[in-house]
Amino acid sequence: MQTTPHDLQNYCNIAREAALKAGVILKEHFGKVSASMINEKAKNDYVTDVDKKSEDIIKSYIKSHFKNHDILAEESLAERNSSEFLWIIDPLDGTMNYIHGLPGFAVSIALEIEGNLAMGLIYEPLRENIYSAIREQGSFKNNNRIHVSRAETMASALIATGFPFRIKDIIDSYLRVLKDCFLRARGIRRGGSACLDLAYTAEGIFGGFFECALSPWDVAAGALLVTEAGGVVTDFKGGSRYLKTGNIVAGTKGIQHEILKIIQATFTN
Repeated sequence: MQTTPHDLQNYCNIAREAALKAGVILKEHFGKVSASMINEKAKNDYVTDVDKKSEDIIKSYIKSHFKNHDILAEESLAERNSSEFLWIIDPLDGTMNYIHGLPGFAVSIALEIEGNLAMGLIYEPLRENIYSAIREQGSFKNNNRIHVSRAETMASALIATGFPFRIKDIIDSYLRVLKDCFLRARGIRRGGSACLDLAYTAEGIFGGFFECALSPWDVAAGALLVTEAGGVVTDFKGGSRYLKTGNIVAGTKGIQHEILKIIQATFTN
């Protein structure tokens, strides 16, 4: 189907308004999450009442404009209407940070059209930062164009990562990769929010980012931000199936390739 730049900008505007509305709830409850508001979905994987409220707000706003669009969101069953449009939503990325009062969390909203990422938006409520990208139109932070780092090697860059808490049986392999990256990079950071790690990579704060066993809503918006900011994003095999595999390597061309070589020396599958 034919989607115009005007259409894509409209989708981005809707995502922005939905994220801002959800952000009101996130800011209102930040630092006030009680034990009764927290449930454990799986070992060390938590959801709060605030996640659910944020998701309800985002979904309701999107559906009020596009009632037949499909929705894939973290805290509810996928809504499928055989649409060419798929909204991919993380209402609160960085839930563990949020629970403990650590200010490293965000809202992530992406839109796929006919299976291709077309729009991505990440909202950082406490700092009031909005990162957005539209396919073939570049990446922006608060309406100002952003680009990936000028660093060409890990030795001159900060590298971001996340721990594989969902599949701890690969921890030894992950730690070998982390050790090699640690020895090569200027520094390593683990922020606890994959979408923000990707946004910061798009902005040039991090030279690269890698993590495994993520979900589509963790990386969809951020991946588009990085590519539209001039970076490279692949899965651990160097392909484009990161939304399917959950394994992602992102960064500047040189740094992404450097990290990927380290990963492929350990993760052979």
